[in-house]
Amino acid sequence: MSPSALELCPSVKNIILLDSDGKRVAVKYFTDDWPTNSAKETFEKFVFTKTQKTNARTEAEIAIFENNIVVYKFVQDLHFFVTGSDQENELILSSVLQAFFDSVGILLRGNVDKKAALENLDVILLCIDEIIDGGILLETDPNVIAGKAASNSIDSGAALSEQTLGQAFASAREHLTRSFLK
Repeated sequence: MSPSALELCPSVKNIILLDSDGKRVAVKYFTDDWPTNSAKETFEKFVFTKTQKTNARTEAEIAIFENNIVVYKFVQDLHFFVTGSDQENELILSSVLQAFFDSVGILLRGNVDKKAALENLDVILLCIDEIIDGGILLETDPNVIAGKAASNSIDSGAALSEQTLGQAFASAREHLTRSFLK
């Protein structure tokens, strides 16, 4: 794609999943707007503090913070956030949030809470990767996203770049064992 075509694509700056205390569960940043980890944590704390008093449990809420549009939704002890530039379309950001929220719900079989999210962190991160790549929106159908994330999490034949660290080690161990037995 040409640079001008990329500028026309909907883009996301980050996807953030925090617990009810504002602590990270899963985050992915796609821009250099927050160049250091402490800048990212400061932004997460700021957004959490500004939104925790709102009632974003039934519908997604939209806010503008520091020239960024943030759409967010809460369920039980998890807070879902998607951030885009202030020039981005709120409906697109909202559809990304809903896709992430629904995909996680499918993957966790409706048991969307911190404990289940931490136990399934690998598929949640894969889910983010299926929705966004480098800030560019790829998919918003939660069934497709959950299906791809679930199949990638159990596919030991997948390329190393598509495996979780545990799967890559298991795959490497299996390969090494086979080479010694020959």
